[in-house]
Amino acid sequence: MNLLENYPINEIALGQTATYSKTLTERDVILFAACSGDVNPVHLDKDYAATTVFGEPIGHGMWTGALVSAAIATRLPGPGSVYRGQSLSFKHPVKIGDTVTVTLTVAEIKERVKLVTLDCEAHNQDGKLIAKGAAEVIAPAIKQSLAPGHVPEILLGA
Repeated sequence: MNLLENYPINEIALGQTATYSKTLTERDVILFAACSGDVNPVHLDKDYAATTVFGEPIGHGMWTGALVSAAIATRLPGPGSVYRGQSLSFKHPVKIGDTVTVTLTVAEIKERVKLVTLDCEAHNQDGKLIAKGAAEVIAPAIKQSLAPGHVPEILLGA
């Protein structure tokens, strides 16, 4: 079993990096629309999306934002961190089949209050910048190794 290990505040250094990658599937788009309520046809309707500047369905921008959250929760600082804030600007769309890699880089550490600022960038498989921003995170005080949470199987359709 793979454990999730965190970096407590005393193990975090300026310039430290971590990455997290995921490939966007049609299933991801459907599930994100269902849980967020964002049912814009540019994400869900191939015929409509074909008439847009994108020419095909695109992923929700906040799906990329959710990957930043996943990187923080599972990579840096990891379990026990508290996500305080995020700025994020979207540069290019994510299409079904794109693999997005989020890179977090420690930009600032306020050790007394355990506050870490992370520069966040997301690139697709071609190296194209998808999104960019910064996150503020309260880092955990103690080292932990935890089993990842279990996500039950979700069936689409009826």
